[in-house]
Amino acid sequence: MPALPRIFRLSAESLLLCLVGVMTATATAADKQPLQVWILAGQSNMQGHAHVSTFDSMKLRPHTNMLLQDMVQADGTPKTCERVWISSLGSAPEIRTGRLTAGFGAEPRGPKIGPEFTFGLRMEQLTEAPILIIKTSWGGKSLNTDFRPPNGGRYEFNERQLENFEKQKKDLAEIRAEKDEATGHYYRLMLEHVRSVLADPGTVYPQYDADAGYELAGFVWFQGWNDMVDGGTYPERGQPGGYDQYATLMAQFIRDVRTDLKSPQLPFVIGVMGVNGPTAKYGPDQQRYLNIHQSFRDAMAAPAKLAEFKGNVTAVLTEEFWDQEVSALRKRDQDLKPQLEKLRESQKAGDLTRQQLEDQTAALYAKNFTENELVLLRTSTSNAEFHYMGSGAIMAGIGRAFAEAGHALQK
Repeated sequence: MPALPRIFRLSAESLLLCLVGVMTATATAADKQPLQVWILAGQSNMQGHAHVSTFDSMKLRPHTNMLLQDMVQADGTPKTCERVWISSLGSAPEIRTGRLTAGFGAEPRGPKIGPEFTFGLRMEQLTEAPILIIKTSWGGKSLNTDFRPPNGGRYEFNERQLENFEKQKKDLAEIRAEKDEATGHYYRLMLEHVRSVLADPGTVYPQYDADAGYELAGFVWFQGWNDMVDGGTYPERGQPGGYDQYATLMAQFIRDVRTDLKSPQLPFVIGVMGVNGPTAKYGPDQQRYLNIHQSFRDAMAAPAKLAEFKGNVTAVLTEEFWDQEVSALRKRDQDLKPQLEKLRESQKAGDLTRQQLEDQTAALYAKNFTENELVLLRTSTSNAEFHYMGSGAIMAGIGRAFAEAGHALQK
């Protein structure tokens, strides 16, 4: 082949240099992306009560095993994010910060996870930007009082509440003062922590690039239990419009958060309560709760349908991640209680030895459950139903869905 003209060789070299320059510039641009800040707030289910001990049981079923592969390393230990750091207030007595991994859930009898774990893992897959999660969550808190937004108005006692106070001979002025003091307290604590972290993100995210700065990427809200069961604040709960006040407060909460954080279009994900799964699948023993649960879920999701929030507020139905199979196993376990109690009474009466009690109990479970079902029953949950059974599989699905919903809003 004849030698290429020298001018062409120079052009080719120039082209190579240009390509190298573009690649370098691209890499530098990626390194210079603003820190993406996500705020996660709510009550006990945002704290998270899924113990890491429930992870192993996720291997037993294909759909949960797929989730698990993103959650653990080859040796089975929880993954640690490379580009996601977290500052968490409320899940433990002290503020906890660090690179995101399992263990940032509710502290008692941990380590546990909340939605933050798979939220961060999934978000790390969806974006190349550095990510900071600011989580504020306290168990047993309501939107009607504890998280009540500044422009939500004063908490007003309804006629039924006032009548009950009078019957109980309670001091209305004292009750009024206590309620005023409690109103909005956790909303303010939430904002104080967010602002404190944002005042110097480098204290939480060591690789924070001050030149690139940060941007508020979105807000995830996961709360509701205390409002749903509050028959005092919502005397018509379960009836049409019974939870309208919650929907109104939720919409105002979004507006006030955006105003206070100076982010008028802040993407907002509402995690809709889904304990016990879709109400369409409720069994006979759950029918008495159906209207209450469904009307509350509808109220939680309602703000996402408002025209003013179109395209920047969305609702995630966490009922879709309820584990129907494990829930049914727990129900069958409850059904064995009368037989188990008879065995224990026989042992106390001296009719059975301790060993006989253990043998007959084991035989009873072997008769009613397969080996695989027993493993799921005993290892896949770690808490009560109102905490999504403390299931790692359920919480993993919820956190992942929050991330995907939030990322979609960003687009």
